[in-house]
Amino acid sequence: MAEAPVLTPVRIGPYELPNRVFMAPMTRSRADNPGRVPNGLMVEYYAQRASAGLIISEGSQVSTQGVGYVNTPGIHSPEQVEGWKPVTAAVHECGGHIFCQLWHVGRMSHPDFHGGSLPVAPSAVNPQDRVYTPAGFKDTVTPRALTVDEIHAVTEDFRKAALNAISAGFDGVEIHSANGYLFHQFFVNCANRRTDEYGGSHENRARFFFETLEAVGGAIGFDRTGIRLNPSAHGFFGITVDKDTIPTFDHITERLNDYPDLAYAHFVEPMVPVDGVPYAEPNIARHFRPLFHGTLVINCGFTAEKANRVIEEGYADAVSFGSAFIANPDLVERIRRGAAWAVPDTRTYYTPGPRGYIDYPPLP
Repeated sequence: MAEAPVLTPVRIGPYELPNRVFMAPMTRSRADNPGRVPNGLMVEYYAQRASAGLIISEGSQVSTQGVGYVNTPGIHSPEQVEGWKPVTAAVHECGGHIFCQLWHVGRMSHPDFHGGSLPVAPSAVNPQDRVYTPAGFKDTVTPRALTVDEIHAVTEDFRKAALNAISAGFDGVEIHSANGYLFHQFFVNCANRRTDEYGGSHENRARFFFETLEAVGGAIGFDRTGIRLNPSAHGFFGITVDKDTIPTFDHITERLNDYPDLAYAHFVEPMVPVDGVPYAEPNIARHFRPLFHGTLVINCGFTAEKANRVIEEGYADAVSFGSAFIANPDLVERIRRGAAWAVPDTRTYYTPGPRGYIDYPPLP
């Protein structure tokens, strides 16, 4: 019997990966120390899941300005780089590969994380959402618009973070440009009301992202650089979809073809039904596959059956799984055996300690 499509090898940049079952980036809030430094729990967590074709780490802040969540790790301080080294070493010892997701939350933060200073964004537009601070959930505030010089400084933060990631032993990085965070805020009309070279046209709204992609790829190699996009994130962290949204992402996607060595583009399917389209049907993959000539990874809500089908039909080259990997560290083996998937305990997604983190048993 032929191997299931999702279990066949795939090449990502310079790496020959054993399967197309990728572990999606997921915030787990276990870096519960003042320096947001990765710890021993995280070493075990990622090592347990090293059979994934590729692990994409949880979002890791490129600077203190990029912080917006409790107990999330960074990749900007020497201590954080040292903390990540045992994680990447453990994954490699188990035969795995791991990319670091580089993250700046932009306006999805709160002054509590910044000594009372406002979060930053493309424009001073409140996302009208909630964020979890050290004092519990609080309403978002109206952020401060970045100056042009500050935009350039954030690009430099991403470049330095990419170099830090390689120093920490990561095989590459993923630029988090999805899910309502800073780059995504620049892409959309609801958050970007600038009238300078970073607002207005599709080209202008994508300028910051491509300047950063150029800087990161120039520093570590485009073949070790991936990107993540969520074109249909309606109602997600203050993002609204309008008639200009998909044309903007069409422009971004087509421009990605200017980087033929790019490791991959990672797209997210709708997280909620949009215009009557059922959850997790591969409509984003179907739309963007013809526009993008490189390696396309698709995410959100896939079963093994749907993952095999989207690869077999040619709409994606790999599928990333999020919550499935939380409760199934051996997800690849479960797919191989056709075994049932354990269900994660949502109450422990972001709580400190090992419970609901490293205590999910593999198949016997």
